[in-house]
This record gives sequence, C-alpha cells and structure tokens, in this order.
Amino acid sequence: MLAMDQGVVEEWLSEYKTLPDNAVSNYAASLKDKGALIPALYKVMRENYSDLLEPVCHQLFEFYRSGEPQLQRFTLQFLPELLWSLLSVSAARDPHTSGCIEALLLGIYNLEIVDKDGQSKILSFTVPSLSKPSVYHEPSAIGSIALTEGALANHGLSRVVYSGPHLQRENFTAQNRFEVLTFLLLCYNAALSYMTATSLQSLCQLSSRVCICGYPRQQLRRYKGISTRLTVTSEFLVQLITGIHYALCSGEVDLGSKALDDVLYRAQLELLPEALLVGNAIKSSLHGAALKSNNKEGARSIQVEITPTSSRISRNAVTSLSIRGHRWKRHESQEASVESDAAVGGVAIPDISVTGTSGERLPNGESMRPRLDGRAPPDCDPVGGASEVSLDLRGQEVRRQKSVRRMVENEGSGTASTGRSQY
Repeated sequence: MLAMDQGVVEEWLSEYKTLPDNAVSNYAASLKDKGALIPALYKVMRENYSDLLEPVCHQLFEFYRSGEPQLQRFTLQFLPELLWSLLSVSAARDPHTSGCIEALLLGIYNLEIVDKDGQSKILSFTVPSLSKPSVYHEPSAIGSIALTEGALANHGLSRVVYSGPHLQRENFTAQNRFEVLTFLLLCYNAALSYMTATSLQSLCQLSSRVCICGYPRQQLRRYKGISTRLTVTSEFLVQLITGIHYALCSGEVDLGSKALDDVLYRAQLELLPEALLVGNAIKSSLHGAALKSNNKEGARSIQVEITPTSSRISRNAVTSLSIRGHRWKRHESQEASVESDAAVGGVAIPDISVTGTSGERLPNGESMRPRLDGRAPPDCDPVGGASEVSLDLRGQEVRRQKSVRRMVENEGSGTASTGRSQY
C-alpha cells in the first residue's frame, strides 16, 4: 500500500471522530467528493494483514450505526469486497485475519433485522400476478389463458411472501454463514440505485470468484486466487443475480455477462432450480437488448413495454367526418335515382335556379324563410340569421330535383299537386 493512500485513510479516520453531531449530515454529503478515499479503502480491504483494516471496519460500523442514510450507503458500497474477504479467508482456514470483518458484517446484520424500537422486522414481498402488467411482463404478450374455475378463483389475487423474523447472531458458523450473507446482499440490493460503478464491478467479481473457484472454469478465467470450492446456497445465488442484472443495465456489460454465465454454470453443477430459473429468465430478457453501449454515466434503466394509458380509437368509430361522408353518399344516391327516373320518362329537366334569399320560394311552394320555432326545414343546414339563409349547393340541387320529379309525376297522373309538399 502506498504511503499516499495510507495518509488519505488516516485522515479520514481522524476527521470523523472530531465532528459535532450537527455536522454529520454535511460531512456525509461531502464524502462523494473525496475521489482518492474510496480506492484507498479498497486497497486496505484487499490486504488482510493491513494494520488499518481493523480501524477502517470499526469506522464503517460507526457510519452504519449513526442512522444517517448517506453514511449507511457509503458503508454498503464495500459489502461485496467485504464478503469476498470473509469467504476467501474462511476457505483458507485463517480466521484470525478476518475477525474485524466478521464483527462489521454481524453488526450490520443485527442492526437491520430490528426496527427502531428493537422489535424483529418481518419483511413482505408481493409477487406480481400474471393477470396484471408489471415491469417484468405484459399480459397481452403471454397469450390467452384458459378461463377455468381455478383460474377465475385466483384471478387478480397477489401472493405475498414474508421474510423474518431473523435471529440475532453473535458469530459465524457453517450453518448460519450464508443465511447472514444472503440477508446482507438483500440489504445491498435494496440500495442498488445508489451504488457506484466500482461497487458494481466488485459485485460482479465476487459472483464470478465464488462460483468458479475449484472448478475447471477457473482455469479459463485465469484466476489465480484460492482453488478451494466454496459452498453456496440457491438463495445466495439469487441475490447475486439480482445485483448482476442491475449492473448489466448500468453499463457493466462485460463483467456482468461473465458473472451471469458463471452463476448459471455453478447453478447447473449444483442443480439449484431457483437460481437457474431467475438467471435464465434474465438472460432471455437481455437477449437482443441494447446493451452494447459503454456509456456508464448514462441513465440507468431497464427496457420495458409500456401499457397504453388510453384506449385507442377504433377505425369504425363514428365521427363528424364519417357522418358528413355518409350524408354526401346519401345525397348522391338520391341524385342518381332522380336522374334515372327522368331518363326513363323522357322528360327534360329544366334548369331552375334558387337564390336562397329570405323572401323567395322553392318551385314546390316551400318558403325559405327561417321558421319561427328555430328549427331549420328538412335537408337544410341553417347557418345565417333570421333575414337570410345560405344553402349548401348540394342541398339546393337535391331540392330542385325533388320538385322537378314531383312535377313530372303529377303531369303523368293528370292530377295537380295541391297544398305544400312535405319532404
């Protein structure tokens, strides 16, 4: 470890102890501006025999116990590196060098399993229903589901999974090690959106090392660390896959893809169905997705299909335009029928012009003056005032042809038309 890095860590250790209580929030916000601090702390954790490891672990625990969210997230970003240090030391059977790391991890675990009043927490998780859309699926993409009696009975019901209460632990044993580590990874995944790129890279490296150590793939990865096989559980791998999924969608494409393949490799060897199910589902969802971008500072997002918020307008919907088109078609059909009747009767249709002013009458005697009750005469669209009514050209032509048709019919039957015609 370089002397410059050691000086940065020692300064960090000393400045927090002299802070008053009202300055903790400002100090927590200023930690992200210390660019040389985080790499120096990683170097301390990777050197198991460093003299600074114990005070660093103690200060990280003080950060977490303070209750300040930013200080807690600052501690959580080192969790993958701390987990690997613990597992590698346990595999090497050298527990004397990992005492401070065990104390830090157990302290975080015991703080997280209780609430502010000291009561055990019971965490609840809602499993999405296939009948309702979520960020993981669309009901329309699944296809039609048979409406059986059982399906109708369970329609819309959500399954809730509970976790807890968890027992407090004073030390690590072979029976409770992965129970504690899995819960710690759950806490880490709950704050994934606040994790730095270095922390996500450390998580991917942890996943690959844990899954390939002691197996033939270790030679392919050219990892020269420990060669002892590490025992894992299906729940632990599922939590690793959750973090890897976020890393893949946050720019860590190379490390994330290798880590996901290594976890699936180990799950296949161990025949762990939960890890295989989650890992293959994520791998299938990422197939063909736009993950080739190396922009790690861009927006961190997962591509999903958005359900339309408003229903689309049907092509057969009745609109004002469709009604107008239907009216023109009706008028054209009436005009064609009049022309055909006139051609059959051999009577020439005289040209009768209608000006449409307020004092004139149509050939059939119908007055064009607006009605007193405010209603327009049939087939007339009133637009003007009481003194003048402007008629549509097509409406005028239809009236003219109707009146001519009536005149032709009256002449043929030998009877005269009396009274006002209704149309």
